[in-house]
Amino acid sequence: MKGVLLVNLGSPDSPEPKDVKKYLGEFLMDERVIDVPLWARTLLVKGIILNTRPKASAKAYKKIWWEEGSPLIVLSERLQNKIQNQIDFPVALAMRYGSMTIKNGLQELVDKGVDEVFLIPLYPQFAMATTETILVLAETIRKEHFPQLAIQDLKAFYNNTNYIKVLSNSVAKHLEGKDYEHLLFSYHGVPERHIRKSDITKSHCKIDGSCCATASPTHEFCYRHQCKEVTRLVGQALNLKEGTFSTSFQSRLGFDPWLQPYTDRTIERLGKEGIKKMAIVTPAFVSDCLETLEEIAMEGEEIFHEMGGKDFMTIPCLNDDKEFVDLLSGWINEWALSETVKA
Repeated sequence: MKGVLLVNLGSPDSPEPKDVKKYLGEFLMDERVIDVPLWARTLLVKGIILNTRPKASAKAYKKIWWEEGSPLIVLSERLQNKIQNQIDFPVALAMRYGSMTIKNGLQELVDKGVDEVFLIPLYPQFAMATTETILVLAETIRKEHFPQLAIQDLKAFYNNTNYIKVLSNSVAKHLEGKDYEHLLFSYHGVPERHIRKSDITKSHCKIDGSCCATASPTHEFCYRHQCKEVTRLVGQALNLKEGTFSTSFQSRLGFDPWLQPYTDRTIERLGKEGIKKMAIVTPAFVSDCLETLEEIAMEGEEIFHEMGGKDFMTIPCLNDDKEFVDLLSGWINEWALSETVKA
């Protein structure tokens, strides 16, 4: 029997500091998130971050927390339910971090008689700290607890024609009738070293003005290239004029160099340059979460207004958009028929 496991990032159980601390501890101790030796990661996370950051993060979570719970969890559950309505076999939901574990998600499917799982990381682009950590953990759990399971995964779908169409339609729908001067594509940032570590050629990724635009097999695993390609393809689909849209990276942590330009500084620069009306979309996420609802929609708008900007509009993630539901459901049904699917 076939089954599907959707996997998203995760969330604290509540916006209280103790739950946020627990969640951050699991998240930041992941060797693919903070990829330094265990002793250094432990010193940084348990010795510094978890003693300072949980209260501030809890305050941010409280700003965006819904009556039903964490927005990311609620929106992921809505997506799961709508996909289940189009699929004849079980669709489960799990999170990489938090109480909705991948092990529990696989157990739910096994309890329903599933022995073939289609694993869908809910990230359009591949990255060490997102897709890779999900796949590695899922395989570890499979070997230890569910050796009878066969698991296949959906590959990064950042450049899939139908995905770009769905994303472009969503952007166009939310911009319809709106007057804006600049559209910013903001993606979650990663340290530059993650890009170099994911370079299977060990020589292509220079993180300069040309490597992402030069064909290479490493692009299959290059987060920077994939983000820039989404921007390019959506810009092309919407016939956006050069200079009216750009790419940036948000949510940096620590002092190491992260992918640039940084979103907060880009918003600041646009305001200083006289842009009065801007829109921002966050295509690294499929579900709205702390990074989109608080960091972008609240902090980003505050920065823009401080720099003289007037109108700041955030475009929602795809969430449970019907076209996105139809797209994922189509890929699932294709897998069920062919047993292999590559977006």
